[in-house]
Amino acid sequence: MLSRLTLFAVLAAFQAAPAQRFFTAPGPPDSMRGKQAVMETTAGTIIIELLPDAAPNQVALFMKLAAEGSYAGTVFHRVVRFGVVQGGDLQSKDPAKTAAYGTGGWGQVKLESNTQKHVAGAVSAVRLPNQPDSAGTQFFICISDQPGLDGQHTVFGRIVDGLEVVQAMSSVATDPEGHPLARVEIKSLTVRDTPPEPFASATVSELGQYKTILETSMGTIEMEMLPDKAPETVRAFLRMADAGIYDGVKVHRVARNFVIQTGALQHRSEPLRIAQQRLVRDLKAEFTNTPNLPGIVSMARGDSPDSATTSFFICTGDCRSLDGKYTVFAKVTAGMTIVNAMGSVPIDDETPRTAIMVKKVRVEKKP
Repeated sequence: MLSRLTLFAVLAAFQAAPAQRFFTAPGPPDSMRGKQAVMETTAGTIIIELLPDAAPNQVALFMKLAAEGSYAGTVFHRVVRFGVVQGGDLQSKDPAKTAAYGTGGWGQVKLESNTQKHVAGAVSAVRLPNQPDSAGTQFFICISDQPGLDGQHTVFGRIVDGLEVVQAMSSVATDPEGHPLARVEIKSLTVRDTPPEPFASATVSELGQYKTILETSMGTIEMEMLPDKAPETVRAFLRMADAGIYDGVKVHRVARNFVIQTGALQHRSEPLRIAQQRLVRDLKAEFTNTPNLPGIVSMARGDSPDSATTSFFICTGDCRSLDGKYTVFAKVTAGMTIVNAMGSVPIDDETPRTAIMVKKVRVEKKP
């Protein structure tokens, strides 16, 4: 964690007192709710959820500048490795003015103290030291938690996808003052309505039109969804599969003549992105009297009936003891020979001796 004084030194250059004509939002916060900023950079895409209830004036200014195209061509002009990245100075469009980067855009918005925290992914307004009402066009993004900045700067957004892009930005080569040696540029910044989650409005009939294809290190398995049995579990599973949550996950459990199990996030080869993390939640039980026969797919869970999240199992033998106790949501329609082969691999207790990987899960519409 960076100290407040250290971070101030990185974030702001000392300037003359800014002009005291402040920007205010032209409308109420509800006119700006449900908006995201999509920032296309030379390092990748960053998507920011805007927080007008926390900082209506700062959000309104940010949206105005985005609509005008003011941020296009600007750069992230200072970085602190795994701490913060700073951008938004409109002067940084000009490669000939590098000495002035970080000195522009002050004094446009009053400090909007709020309860939002400077945690990883927070987007906050830069201001001058000892001048609380000096924020303007410049902003910084937290890569790690910075609690020393809480209440000192106005948090006005949160990254919902692309934090790994910002992490990579913070690691670029810099001069001793933290200025990147190569331009990390904002190519465009647009504001859009927050899109609904995938499959959010799909009916039971529409959910039944999809299948999932598991590409594994031992072969391909195809599963038909059963939304008539468990519509909300199917909806969640399709959403997570479509987001890549199951890509790179081990088949971590093989119980002979019983089940194979996969999908547990602790057995994933890489951590989830922020956007993926938001899709993982406890699932309410949707128990039915569907018999657990070979090829039936159910969500795994803990002691609580409503504790299923991502892990699921496929029956390979007599699973009737599980009837009515786990949410059945799919069945294998192709590749059962692959499932049976997985159920026969050498194991230590119930752990395969050689890793079996789910390389990718695809969601496709049935023909």
